[in-house]
Amino acid sequence: MNSRADVLKHTRSTDVLGKLRILRDSLTGGLVERDLAVRLALLASLAGEHMLMLGPPGTAKSLIARRLHMAFADSTYFERLLTRFSVPEELFGPLSIRGLEQDRYERLTDAYLPKASIAFLDEIFKANSAILNALLTLLNEREFDNGAVRDKTPLVAVIGASNELPEDGELDALFDRFLLRLHVGPVTQTGFPSLLGLRGETAVEIPDELKLQDCELQMLQSVARAVEVPEDVVALLCDLRDWCTAEEILVSDRRWRKVVKLLQVSAATNGRCSVSIWDCWLLQHCLWDSPESREKVYEWYATRVGASATMDTSRLTTIVVSLEARLKSDKSSRSQTRDADGHPLFKDSAGKHVRDERGLKRAKRRSEPLFLAPADSFAGSSRHSSSSIQDRTNGGKGYTQDELDALYVRDPHYGAREFQHWSGREAYLADESNWLMKEQDLAAVLEPTRYIGFYVDARVKQMDAIRADVEEYRNRLLAHIASLEAEIREHLWVTADFIEPAADSLEQTRQEVETLLSRVGKVREGFANLPREEESSDECATPYAQPTVRSEGTATPKGGRG
Repeated sequence: MNSRADVLKHTRSTDVLGKLRILRDSLTGGLVERDLAVRLALLASLAGEHMLMLGPPGTAKSLIARRLHMAFADSTYFERLLTRFSVPEELFGPLSIRGLEQDRYERLTDAYLPKASIAFLDEIFKANSAILNALLTLLNEREFDNGAVRDKTPLVAVIGASNELPEDGELDALFDRFLLRLHVGPVTQTGFPSLLGLRGETAVEIPDELKLQDCELQMLQSVARAVEVPEDVVALLCDLRDWCTAEEILVSDRRWRKVVKLLQVSAATNGRCSVSIWDCWLLQHCLWDSPESREKVYEWYATRVGASATMDTSRLTTIVVSLEARLKSDKSSRSQTRDADGHPLFKDSAGKHVRDERGLKRAKRRSEPLFLAPADSFAGSSRHSSSSIQDRTNGGKGYTQDELDALYVRDPHYGAREFQHWSGREAYLADESNWLMKEQDLAAVLEPTRYIGFYVDARVKQMDAIRADVEEYRNRLLAHIASLEAEIREHLWVTADFIEPAADSLEQTRQEVETLLSRVGKVREGFANLPREEESSDECATPYAQPTVRSEGTATPKGGRG
């Protein structure tokens, strides 16, 4: 079985999904608020993984393990409470006296852990170094070193239980062997009346036809190996690994590989040939190292429901922001105006448009306009105390208005008068013939830059492509939202209480997509309305060959900007 078609063919022909659903619901009979624990325990066993339940005594941890044992035909069960004084014989069986007599170090493993299909080990972290190495090998490789022989074991899954997390670093490897982890607390106030309504032992009977055969379990795991892990899920796992590293949540490489296997089993048991974003709901129960960090993993996942590696809204938003900045620059760009013959135009001192690059312009000193000295002006209160000014230009430096005010001029009515009190002062200052003029570079006449049609059309086409991608994603997102409740309710392992947060997350993503679409539309319209140059045969032949023209500030290319 090595194709995606085989996955669907097998799950549909054998009705695995329907059988597992009935089996799952049957195992929860008579239990209060332990539906999630049963789901995860059953899924762990189908994936060939182990599950740890953390919580106080009296929370039905051992009962769940016994229920799980009932799900498999011809299975054997082993249960043991470990203490720091536990010895290997309690788990792996006593030494064979006959073997010792024949110089063989062997254990009698019948009815002990090496012969069990399902096992429950209470207070698992009380395991001491005397039994730890053998236990690690059995959990990981499903093998047990019995003397000189390494035997294969029928172990399907171990359900471990503990009241507290391990504190000894020596137990980290044992903690890592449990892929699925669940904190089991007392029944809540809401469920407490139902708990009080239970009478006696909450026993259930599982019909033989519902019990899973070894061949079915092997076939299911074979089917799961053919399940595709799509790009979206790979991208999510990569992001989650980076996040875990930043949050200092340690997740081994071996654990990540087992996570993928678990997701494939989840998809296969739900009749799908590809892992979905909903299967990733299980990640919260695989990656925590404390109950508090589980909640953080869940919140991280819940905010990313609806994300897509093929249409990353954050990446596209960055692109749109860049294009918005480009459009703003294009709209504010100014290029030099040309006359009908193609000559660049400049502005002379009178404001007229001329072809000459240089011309007479009013001279300034530190932004103050400069003047010529009045004819027959002089410094001082009388002509005899100061010489007349011979050079009206002051050696080319001119005079500021304040410097003119300090000069004296002859007034036909009052004689020598200070310039600042002279009756002809304002008329003199306004007369352009009294301004100091110097030859300078004339300012270019600027107008909004006109772009060649090739550039404008390319930008519009780019925005159309982005809009098409976003619209396609929005359509998939809307379909996702429409089928959300049905998908989660039909999912074998995801609990229905995730419907509301998933819907909230998808709605937020939808709003982000709608906002992005609006921005894309505005940018497209802006590019489409840019001023265009008149088409010419030369431009069509060489669309990127544009002259460099003068403008205020930096040189601006006229036409398309790459």
